[in-house]
Amino acid sequence: MSAVVHHGGAGATAEGLRAGKPTIICPTYINDQLFWGRRIFELGVGPKPIPQKKLTAEALSLAIRDAVADAGMRGRAEELGVKIRAEWGCTEPSR
Repeated sequence: MSAVVHHGGAGATAEGLRAGKPTIICPTYINDQLFWGRRIFELGVGPKPIPQKKLTAEALSLAIRDAVADAGMRGRAEELGVKIRAEWGCTEPSR
């Protein structure tokens, strides 16, 4: 897999990032989806989100091409994936 495409819910976003792959979000105008779409773009681990009302085959193919071809985006996604996989969340022992 070279990139992930999804609606931008918290769970899907987390799993795509855990995999260390660039993420393309197509939100449906639900608040967390809009937030994660913006955040992915701000972190440089995915292109600008494509709202589902504006989703076309051409827009999606361009976003996928950008996500796969941009070495910086791929590298940042891989680095973030390593960091996320190192976290154990609530199973981490208290310090």
